[in-house]
Amino acid sequence: MRKVFVLLGYVGIAILMYVYGESLLQWIRQGGTEYMIVTSILATIFALFPIIPYPIIGGVLGAAYGPLGGSLITWIGSSLASILMFAFVRYGYQDWGRKWLYRYDRLSKVTVLFERNAFMTIFLTRLIPIIPSIVVNIYSALSRVSFLRYSIASSLGKVPSMILFATVGSTIVTNPGELVFIALFYGSFLLLVYVFFRLFNRFSHHAKQ
Repeated sequence: MRKVFVLLGYVGIAILMYVYGESLLQWIRQGGTEYMIVTSILATIFALFPIIPYPIIGGVLGAAYGPLGGSLITWIGSSLASILMFAFVRYGYQDWGRKWLYRYDRLSKVTVLFERNAFMTIFLTRLIPIIPSIVVNIYSALSRVSFLRYSIASSLGKVPSMILFATVGSTIVTNPGELVFIALFYGSFLLLVYVFFRLFNRFSHHAKQ
């Protein structure tokens, strides 16, 4: 019954977002600092139920509130949504998921390795916007990763990409010519992340030996 109620609640909110999502997005476009708390709640709901791709939401927030305010609201919404999704899966379905994760030998070994390096793995995957957030949320929740470790690693890792979404949205409105420099800067940042990840793996491998 617990699983059924959790699922029905999630589906019900998803339907409401599908029906009223466009109207809520129009309201966000109007901006206004006095509505930042309400907007942060809406950003969380949009991230939790991605009827509209969240990079678009981040861009709209950046255009409405500027790069600083837009980045903050985008980050709050995305971070809270990931934590809520983690709690949703952990509370409702971890018992089912863990049986599946440890049923197959190869997947079990990958999961154990992930759990040993959970903080760094979650942090690095969050730095790369093309990795689906929902996959990281669900996989982490089904594993033995603690709620606190996941929340901190996930929230910290989301900072750069959320700043990117809001900055791009603000730049499109104010100075579109700077988008090239933003793309070059973030591309360089991802290259550094990749190099750091390779060095981290090499160091971990030598440490175990």
